[in-house]
Amino acid sequence: MIELSQIQENKELIIDKLSKRNVDYSSAINKVFEFDKKRRSSQKELDELLARSNSLNKEIGILYKKNEKEKADDLKKQSADLKSESRQLKENQKVIEHAIWTELSQIPNPPHNSVKAGKGEEENEVILEMGDKPELHSGALPHWELAAKYKLIDFDLGSKITGAGFPVYLGKGAKLQRALISFFLDSAIEQHYEEVIPPLLINEESGFGTGQLPDKDGQMYHATQDNLFLIPTAEVPITNIFRDVILREIDLPIKRAGYTPCFRREAGSYGKDVRGLNRLHQFDKVEVVQIERPENSYETLDQMVTYVQGLIQSLDLPFRALALCGGDLGTAAAKTIDLEVYSGAQKKWLEVSSVSNFETYQANRLKLRYKDSDNKMNFCHTLNGSALALPRIVAALLENNQTIDGIKIPKVLVPYTGFEWIK
Repeated sequence: MIELSQIQENKELIIDKLSKRNVDYSSAINKVFEFDKKRRSSQKELDELLARSNSLNKEIGILYKKNEKEKADDLKKQSADLKSESRQLKENQKVIEHAIWTELSQIPNPPHNSVKAGKGEEENEVILEMGDKPELHSGALPHWELAAKYKLIDFDLGSKITGAGFPVYLGKGAKLQRALISFFLDSAIEQHYEEVIPPLLINEESGFGTGQLPDKDGQMYHATQDNLFLIPTAEVPITNIFRDVILREIDLPIKRAGYTPCFRREAGSYGKDVRGLNRLHQFDKVEVVQIERPENSYETLDQMVTYVQGLIQSLDLPFRALALCGGDLGTAAAKTIDLEVYSGAQKKWLEVSSVSNFETYQANRLKLRYKDSDNKMNFCHTLNGSALALPRIVAALLENNQTIDGIKIPKVLVPYTGFEWIK
């Protein structure tokens, strides 16, 4: 959530930054600004009333000591009126503060200065492209046909058990999934991330803390009887470990990694562009999360992007990195770099990771702070990234590594799979 102090100090700058998202938030910012002026005016009035009340109470005490009861009783009536007026002002303050909170919770994160304005994904900027696109044999198949041919994934069986977007992994397909998860986790641990196995359901407070609620309410599966939500990503429970926590500066950075299934209702329409593993309601992902000092967070973002790129390179997959424009940024992100791999048989780029810096947006909601060397309290910066999301990685691996003789497994995965070929 955007900090009120940001609006108090730099209202016009915040409006200008938010305009990069291709939406005019000036009305919402101005509304918060006006509410804040009312809050300050009300607080000033309340402080004056309390000062007058304290002064009267002292005077009443003196009058009683002088045995001037009649004058003291008159002042007690005035004091009672002041207290009543103060109570009303305090109630008004609560209403104003709730209005400010409501408005602030609906305003997205102002994009970082390096983020370009834009309407949507078509205006994202390719900042890096590496690796050669595969040259496949004439009979090359898309991954959903390869999955059926080699009995790796059964999409129809998943639809029977649950519905579309819930595949069943079989045999070597299941082992390939497990191999990728283990490889990604081991790689994260080598980079000094501490592994976490978090819950797969969260409460409303956790959903609000990382910005999924109320913004993405309709995109999450909701267990209504218990008012719990299935997680859309491990980012949510892992980051919420630090909700309402005050850290020491020496504790930072904090690095956590975790594997979870992820659940998303808004998986989109099903057709030729989202077949097979391209878009699912349930999928596996390893997530990396960092809690950082504000002055270090953008260097950390670059390091996290480099780390994810290294994972993709180790799988011998061609990839590219895109800097998202303002119109394609998630609500909570100040800056995001997407990583896409090239899918040989489909001849298209598939997103496999988003690495984002949320600056203080999540930390403000989470009340996640640290004490610096001067014992001053500061909000942390939070960052996370997919390292990696499995479905499209699997799609690209199957398609790009297919030969007439079968599908060759990347060398880095063989110690995890126990086999070099799928035949």
